[in-house]
Amino acid sequence: MMNHTIVNTGMAPAAIGPYSQATVFNGMMYTSGQIGLIPGTGEFAGEDTATQARQVMTNLQALLEAGGSSFDKVLRCTIFLADMGDFAQVNEIYGSCFGANPPARETVAVKTLPKNARVEISAIAYI
Repeated sequence: MMNHTIVNTGMAPAAIGPYSQATVFNGMMYTSGQIGLIPGTGEFAGEDTATQARQVMTNLQALLEAGGSSFDKVLRCTIFLADMGDFAQVNEIYGSCFGANPPARETVAVKTLPKNARVEISAIAYI
């Protein structure tokens, strides 16, 4: 039996467009890209990339937990950077959230992110 569920939590920023924070289908969770917004305020945690990256990972953790998953069940992430020069600092913050078996991922530089964010990360995980 196929089962599709929308994940919605106040512990991560509300969607700022016509999309869900995350969805779960047949035991797999797909998160929308998270930027460094503070839940409830819609304001960035800070202007610098490192502060935003830490908030992104906090937001992802909240979504994963709300959907019944966790960082240790993440299979793949996509990281979008406004500046590839920020790769090392984002990589360090990102890496601190995963254990000995980190997920597959790609990191790409983009021209502009929503709200002019410095970093955006999405994840695919199992439940």
